[in-house]
Amino acid sequence: MKQIKVTGGNTLTGEIKISGAKNSAVALIPAAILCDETATIFNVPNISDIDALSEILEYLNAGVKREEDAIIIDSSSIVNKEIPKGISKKLRASYYFMSALLGKYKKVEMYFPGGCSIGARPIDQTLKGFKALGASVLEDGDKYTITAEELKGGYVYLDMPSVGATINTILVAVKATGTTIIENAAKEPEIVNVATFLNNMGAKIRGAGTSQIKIVGVDKLHKCMHEVIPDRIEAGTYIIAGALAGDKLKISNIIPEHVESLTSKLIEIGVDIEEGNDYMIVSKKDKYKKTKIKTLGYPGFPTDLQQPITTLLTQCKGISEVHETVYERRFQNVQYLNKMGAEIKINDDKAFIYGPCELKGKKVTATDLRAGACLVLAGLIADGTTTIENVDHILRGYENIIEKLSNVGANIKLVDIL
Repeated sequence: MKQIKVTGGNTLTGEIKISGAKNSAVALIPAAILCDETATIFNVPNISDIDALSEILEYLNAGVKREEDAIIIDSSSIVNKEIPKGISKKLRASYYFMSALLGKYKKVEMYFPGGCSIGARPIDQTLKGFKALGASVLEDGDKYTITAEELKGGYVYLDMPSVGATINTILVAVKATGTTIIENAAKEPEIVNVATFLNNMGAKIRGAGTSQIKIVGVDKLHKCMHEVIPDRIEAGTYIIAGALAGDKLKISNIIPEHVESLTSKLIEIGVDIEEGNDYMIVSKKDKYKKTKIKTLGYPGFPTDLQQPITTLLTQCKGISEVHETVYERRFQNVQYLNKMGAEIKINDDKAFIYGPCELKGKKVTATDLRAGACLVLAGLIADGTTTIENVDHILRGYENIIEKLSNVGANIKLVDIL
């Protein structure tokens, strides 16, 4: 068992370079099996989610080669067989294999995906997309067998702009006959990154990044090279770290537009931010003002940064309000912040944060990926040492988080406990 120990009070200065986006890479890798040749993806983060996806590829007999930050995927020898529960449940993104295999072979057998326990995460909108293109879905407990004699382009209106359902529908539609239109599509940059990857292989996708996406099916996809965009959630997490403890902390290799919903809030509460073309420099201020935050799909405030920014809101004067509209179990970090000395009250889908308050190091638990990031941030400013358990959640989503924070002055280490 591993723990992360953070001793607070250190100033963060220097540079943190942002890695490739987890939420993009975990979709690009399954999408690569639609290629009829070899696909090479660069700027892939070295996190355990990528290891889990590589395990599925190897199980399916794909050629997988890792070189520094690149992954080379040869799908020419894939065997389309049932993906067992043991590997499908390791992460939520395994369900992108569901759509990629269905799109390429017209059949897929696999189990319900895993991932963080942050609330109801159904795949009904994904299945709606499959059915609209002519697939039949057989559910046997948590096992899915999805088949189609022929996939035909269709009209798909998503009940909510789900990132997963948008990407899954694209992956099935790429090789379907005719034209598919997705209405009320999600607009996240990761979707644009996936669509660009497929287009570079010969797909015909238009409108990614807008609420309507149009896909004209093609017969074949050829080899290509592609790069994962910078991780906007990792960038946001370290920008918040700078607001908490930074002295000209530079966050580089970012796309400022992708974190605009965060930085506009930070400027509103009084954070010192200098923005460049591909970087931000952040310094802590002594006084911050309260604010209100409501999570929304892109370009709104991301739910994945709601938990990390809550740590910063404990340092703001007054009562800040967070309205979580995406996942109903996204306040699991609150009990541990309160244990450390915060005063946060929850009322249904809203959290009220009373500040400023002094945090003290305690033993806490990472209940999910972003809750873990929240607790690391809390440890950076807490009096004493914070010990975080269940850290596999953190390590699967943040590449080299210990090294990156240590290199800018944090007192943080990963320890093995017998």
